[in-house]
Amino acid sequence: MNAAVERLVAGVRAGDVPSVARAMTLVENREHVAAEILHALWPSTGRAWRIGVTGPPGAGKSTLAAALISSFRKAGKTVGVVAVDPTSPFTGGALLGDRVRMGVAHGDAGVFIRSMASRGDLGGLSAAAQEACDVLDAAGKDVVLVETVGVGQTEIEVIDAADTVVVVLHPEAGDAVQAMKAGLMEIADVFALNKADRPGADRLEQEILLSLGLRAHDATTWIPPVVRVVATTGEGVEALVAELDKHRADLETRGRLDERRMKRVEQRIRLLVETDLREKLFRLPEARNRLDRLVLEVRSGRTTPYTAARRILDGTTP
Repeated sequence: MNAAVERLVAGVRAGDVPSVARAMTLVENREHVAAEILHALWPSTGRAWRIGVTGPPGAGKSTLAAALISSFRKAGKTVGVVAVDPTSPFTGGALLGDRVRMGVAHGDAGVFIRSMASRGDLGGLSAAAQEACDVLDAAGKDVVLVETVGVGQTEIEVIDAADTVVVVLHPEAGDAVQAMKAGLMEIADVFALNKADRPGADRLEQEILLSLGLRAHDATTWIPPVVRVVATTGEGVEALVAELDKHRADLETRGRLDERRMKRVEQRIRLLVETDLREKLFRLPEARNRLDRLVLEVRSGRTTPYTAARRILDGTTP
C-alpha cells in the first residue's frame, strides 16, 4: 500500500470528512486503488447498524430518511447516508445530486450524506453503494442509512446491504398491491405507513396486516410491525425508531444478525467474482476483440451463440 493510500485509509478511520468523501469517490468511480482502499478498511467494518429504506416512488423515502437522521442525532448517534438515485443520462452521475430534501442535516458534522448513481442497477442499489456503506462503517458511523432509487418492482436487493429493512408505503396509488407484486412484503422488517394523515391510511394498514397474517410463522418469527408516520411533521418517527431498535434486539437475541451479515459477505464475494469475470471476459481490449470476432462468426453462420459462449469460458477463442 503506497503512502497516499495509507494516509487516505488513516483519514477515513479517523472520520476525517475530506478523506471519507475522497474514498467514496474513488470507490464509486472504480478507480484502480479502490480495491486496495476497501481491502485496508475491511477490518474496521462491521460495527455500524445498516438500515435500508426502500419502497415505491413517491412514498416519501427521502423525507422519512431526513426525519430518521434527526431522531438518531438527538440520541447522540452519528449517521452516514448512501442515497442511490437514478443515473443522469447526460453526466452519468446521481440525478438528484446533493439530496436537498435532506437539508435538515446540513452543516452537522455528525452526518455524512452521499448521493450515488444507480448506473443501471435495477435492484435500486449499485455495487459501489454497498462498498460506500463499508467506507462509512469504517469511518465510525453508528448508523448507515441506505436509501434505494425507488424503481418499484426491483427494490429487493436492499436486503443484501442492510441489517434492518424499512419498507415505506403511502395510502395512494395502490401501494399495497404494488408492494406485494414487487416482493417488498417479503423483505420488510418494519413497514412505515407514511402520509398516514391522508385518506386511505386505515385501508392500507388493514391490507398490510391481512397480508402478514396469511404468511406462515411460528413463535420465533419476527412479524413486521406497521408504524404510521407523517415524515413531513415528524409524527410517528420516534415510534418507528423504537420498532427498529426492537428488530435489532431481536436479531441479536436470536443470533440472526450474524446470519444476515454472513449472507452479505457471501453476496459480496459472488459480486466481486462476477465483476472480475466480466472485466476479464468482455471489457479488456483483447477480450473485446475476441468477442467481436465471435459475433462475426455467429452472424456469418459459422457458429452459434451457445458455442461462442462456451469458447469464451473455456478460453479456446484465438
